[in-house]
Amino acid sequence: MTRSPRSDRPSAPRPPGARDPYGLLPAGTPIAAVISIIGLFVVGIVTFAVASGSIPLSGGSGNGNGNGNGPNVTDDPKVLRTPTPSNEVIVPTEEPGLVIPGTITYAKDGNIWLQSDGKATQLTSGGNDAQPSFSRDGAWVYFVRTRQADGMWSVDGSMHAFHMDVPAIMRIPTGGGDVAKIYDGLVNPPGRQKWMGFIQGPVVSPNGATIAMTSDLPDPTRSDVTLKLLTIKNDRVSDPGLDQVSPLGHQDPAWRPDGKVVAYVRADRDGAKGTPRIYAYSLDTKKARAVTGPGYIHPAYSPDGRYIAATKTSQFGTDVVILDASTGSELVKVTDDGDSWGPAWSPAGDQIVYLHVSGQVVDLRLAQLDGSAPSWTVSKTVDLTTNAGLDSVSRPHWFVSADQMPAQTQAPAASSSASASAAP
Repeated sequence: MTRSPRSDRPSAPRPPGARDPYGLLPAGTPIAAVISIIGLFVVGIVTFAVASGSIPLSGGSGNGNGNGNGPNVTDDPKVLRTPTPSNEVIVPTEEPGLVIPGTITYAKDGNIWLQSDGKATQLTSGGNDAQPSFSRDGAWVYFVRTRQADGMWSVDGSMHAFHMDVPAIMRIPTGGGDVAKIYDGLVNPPGRQKWMGFIQGPVVSPNGATIAMTSDLPDPTRSDVTLKLLTIKNDRVSDPGLDQVSPLGHQDPAWRPDGKVVAYVRADRDGAKGTPRIYAYSLDTKKARAVTGPGYIHPAYSPDGRYIAATKTSQFGTDVVILDASTGSELVKVTDDGDSWGPAWSPAGDQIVYLHVSGQVVDLRLAQLDGSAPSWTVSKTVDLTTNAGLDSVSRPHWFVSADQMPAQTQAPAASSSASASAAP
């Protein structure tokens, strides 16, 4: 994240111009697009561009949260393909014998969608929503919603006006209903000054009490965008104070199923090359350790907490792999096309979904894992959406209820031995 080092003068917050691009704009300049690009592009996938030289993005509009509906090119340059309208997601007919339990959530055109039983249902509207994830019991979908607001901040001793896209963590019942605000990104100290912080990748803990996110809140003048823990009942944001390379910060938080560890990505670079690494932070020991070497982002734990599905970045693009959560060793290459990223592991354990781009259109794809850990093989990959134009920086998330779990599948919680081996 493009943030400069923290202020050494705690009583005097720095103006935005000293820490990020906003203060460089003339007073009154709209910065909604700038915030969208910075917040969703830089934080989420800047390492893609630096590490691989290519970014799997679908073009379009939608406040940085979704994709437009203009024509896009398929793998065949002679054929044009247009993403489906914003009020529709095409789900192909499921293959005979393929069972996909539970519900998957993702974002399209700034709205949150649910997909189950071969059908896709739009859950929110308005075009300002992104980054959905389920609560552990599947009763809620948490997501980030942005709204426009006018800001005011002192730059070089004088007040300047700004137009802002302010993020907030929201939740909605999975069955639909009223949307509730959980935490707001508006920074509104006494006086005329009003600003905003960034909120990225919020995911609620298995016990429902804490949200892990990457953010510069509660005070953007004193923090880069790093891993923060939000206690829901009192809106308290705690900073574990984890090591970072300023101003790059952290991204991609993910809870281990037992709720004792949060995986995240520590952004870094080697000259012009991005070198992101997956780390694991233990809530018991208050310590973090590196899980992988450079080149891995988007961690997603297996149901037993012993393995991590992740995005591997390289000069050839991005692919989905399975890692040992303790050693970081690469066990299975789920994809090898250079156009896949953002995995989510089924709580049933034998399937992984991920985002895939063809031409410039992003769709959801599933990989079927056969065999047993850690020697899985990918028996097939199946498109779960067709020509949908999904939000390329909102990772999918998966919930499976107990009555849909295969009988041989372990409950989605790490065993004591797994916890011991994978903890920092």
